[in-house]
Amino acid sequence: MKKYLVIGSPIKHSLSPKLHNHWFKENNIDAAYEKKQLKETDIEGIITTMKNGDIEGMNVTVPFKKSVIPFLDELEYLAKKTQSVNTIYKKKDKIVGDNTDVKGFQHALQRTKYNVKGKKIFILGAGGVTSSIIFALKQLEVSTIMLSNRTKEKAENLKKIYPDLDLIKWGDIKNFDMIINATSLGLKENDKIPINYDQIGSGKFFYDVIYNPKKTNFLLEAEKRGNQIENGKMMFAYQAQQAFEMWTGLLPQVNKKVLQLLEND
Repeated sequence: MKKYLVIGSPIKHSLSPKLHNHWFKENNIDAAYEKKQLKETDIEGIITTMKNGDIEGMNVTVPFKKSVIPFLDELEYLAKKTQSVNTIYKKKDKIVGDNTDVKGFQHALQRTKYNVKGKKIFILGAGGVTSSIIFALKQLEVSTIMLSNRTKEKAENLKKIYPDLDLIKWGDIKNFDMIINATSLGLKENDKIPINYDQIGSGKFFYDVIYNPKKTNFLLEAEKRGNQIENGKMMFAYQAQQAFEMWTGLLPQVNKKVLQLLEND
């Protein structure tokens, strides 16, 4: 039986095992997918385990999307451009890092029917997924990307990759069409993002990359004020779909059954 993993910290909220094990079963593949909470110091060891053949493939989530890079043999184009890895697979004797978040986010946006072309986008957070979101938005020809992060250094590191990024002080709000929560604030029930929702008003698009819980406080506050909201469930499903194809050569379906499976957690 082949073994697959998602690594991160925290990891309890991840629905990756539920989704991938469903697809393994549906496609009669003898494999199992688990989640594993790690510390930064465990990363090299887990990659070595993969090199030794004990693990066939891996997904990477917060906060290790960048820190896995030094231990990989090779990076695919998107992983190299974004400096963010969320999927690891084997190619001959090499351990390769790739990024399925970029296309996952683009597919998810297309489903919302919200056209971002020419729009002003405000991103909160400079974690592992943010670079992928910026890259995806640039391909979709947005007019402006603003970024605000709790620690200035992380935001400045992203500006080195994307020089036209407009950095905003944490807690400040500028005029935008769409705002994206790419922080981990929302995973816990009492997590709150320090923004003035009344000042923002209505008619904006609030997007949260968090998909579990289904509605974070960020989305609830936005919805109360008449804004369009969307969580990260579709992005999660589409990035997983591509990872599954990399590992197995099969493109699984993101259908009603899959979405119900994610709903019913």
